[in-house]
This record gives sequence, C-alpha cells and structure tokens, in this order.
Amino acid sequence: MNGSSTSIAGVDMPRGRACEAARTVCAEYADQALYHHSVRSYVFGAAYARERRLSFDAELLYVSALLHDLALTPPFDSHTLPFEEAGGHLARVFTAGLGWDTARRDRAAEIIVLHMRDDVSAEQDVESHLLQIGTTADVSGGGLDAFDAGFPDELLRRYPRLGFGAALVGLFRDQAARKPDCAAAGLVAAGLSGRVAANPLERA
Repeated sequence: MNGSSTSIAGVDMPRGRACEAARTVCAEYADQALYHHSVRSYVFGAAYARERRLSFDAELLYVSALLHDLALTPPFDSHTLPFEEAGGHLARVFTAGLGWDTARRDRAAEIIVLHMRDDVSAEQDVESHLLQIGTTADVSGGGLDAFDAGFPDELLRRYPRLGFGAALVGLFRDQAARKPDCAAAGLVAAGLSGRVAANPLERA
C-alpha cells in the first residue's frame, strides 16, 4: 500500500499516530486523485526543504498537507466559508482528537488557510511556505525547475495524477460559483484552467 512506504522519491515520510491518522482520513474521504495530490504536496515541499537545508516540523507539515483539501469533499464542504478556512476548522477538530495543544492545532489550521493566500516566506513560516511550494508545483507546475529532473517522474510513478488537474479545476469552479469572493474564485478568474493544462506534470 502506498501509505505504508517510508520513502517516496527519496523523501523520508514521517511516521507515527498523527501522520497515520491523517493519511487514513484523507484516503477515506478524498477520491484517489485528491489523495495522491495531498501526498505529492507534502513530498514536493519536503524535497524542496531538504535541498535547501530548511528545518521544518515534518509531522505538522504532513498532517496539514493530508488535510488541506478535504473541505473540497462533500462531507466537509462549507456553503459559506472558503474551502481553506473550512479545512482549517477541520484540522483543529482533527488534531484535538490527537491531543494536540491549542497552539499546535492553530498552526495546522493556519498552514491550511495560508496555502491559498499570498506567498509566505520560509523565514516567516516555514511549514506554510513548504505547503505553498508543494501545492503550487503539483497544481500548476510553478517552480518545478527547483527540483531534480527525475524527481517528478519518480513521484508520479508512485502517486499518479489520475485526472487530478481537470478534477481540481471542476472543484474550484464549483467553489467559485457558490462563493464568488473566495480565493478559489479569484484563481478561476485569473486563468487557473490554462495554467493547470500547461503544467508539465499533466503531460508526464
């Protein structure tokens, strides 16, 4: 099973109760394409950090990455909140069940919210920066030149896209139609579908 692997494309995957619980929940509630995206987002971020010797909290980043898009799924969709804000609330509830303290629960929520906001530098917040790096690379191909040439190919062999690009555009269009002031609506209006279609990973 993919989730049991300790290394993906040379990136060591964090283990432990919190990470396994986040993986299980993501695999149960997201379809396979969205689940694979969530794992790839972590791996892209962790690989970027490794190459730049950035110190980060692997458990916190992994849990946030695996939960970051769950509010796009019907059981957790909010008809009033942008999906990243709903996802932040989901993360706070999830991590309360793990016994995380309030500050750490808040951090998981913050990372998920900020992945749809303006760029956050590694100096400001390294985990938020890495999730932004990972999601951007996987969704639109932005920043792929920062990775070794063979790295994305190996990652996609382990976690293929399975039509992820078109599916995400559809989910964002749905968010935009129901919540026209949300960040997803802004991305759709700014040409998200074209950027996703141009992502080299879509053609891999």
